[in-house]
Amino acid sequence: MDELREKCPWDRRQTIESLRMQTIEETYELCDAILDADWQDIRKELGDLLLHIVFYAKIGEEQQQFDIKDVIDGISEKLVYRHPHIFGDGKAETAEAVRENWEKLKLKEKGGNKSVLGGVPKSLPALVKAYRIQDKARSAGFDWQDRREVWDKVREEIGEFSEAVEAQQPSAMEAEFGDLLFSLINAARLYKIDPESALERTNRKFIGRFDYIESQTIDQGRSLQDLSLEEMDALWNEAKRRE
Repeated sequence: MDELREKCPWDRRQTIESLRMQTIEETYELCDAILDADWQDIRKELGDLLLHIVFYAKIGEEQQQFDIKDVIDGISEKLVYRHPHIFGDGKAETAEAVRENWEKLKLKEKGGNKSVLGGVPKSLPALVKAYRIQDKARSAGFDWQDRREVWDKVREEIGEFSEAVEAQQPSAMEAEFGDLLFSLINAARLYKIDPESALERTNRKFIGRFDYIESQTIDQGRSLQDLSLEEMDALWNEAKRRE
């Protein structure tokens, strides 16, 4: 990286701002590899992400802010501090207890988050952000005692959304649909389902089935526009049986 910053025109021109979107893209590529359970691709994408970490650290060093050693020392110190049950005299017998202690310690850190929800990044995708908000609220004790109670909330939100639809109020429909999504994400959290992964798997399933409809239509010398909804449904069900 030292040589690239000195000798390569493209690498020399990069800033933390110009790298930001590329880092996000690399992160999503790693997520794709994880969903595919492709270990070779995971290894490759981890390398790409590591390159970005080294790149940011190099720019930080040039700006006399920090270097790669500071980055590694910082995370090492954080891990020691947040694991007193390993490196100190704290106690945590379950994974849940570890998580609760982790969140409490974060609030005590110098220069750390000043509120329970303060550590949720503003730029997170809305679905992921909702999950993190709910999870952090849970760590503060704001949660259902019985996870089955969440379905009452889901049914309540469905009713309120239906009322907004009947009233033909677009702004209320959007607000109530947001509340409904939030309650469904809460249900996923309570049943230990990653809603982002669940939705992405459904996206991929839909793409696979729709691609089958399209390929079968092309083989017949027709276009999708020529098919009736009943014909599309028949091909869709055929795609499901082939899975």
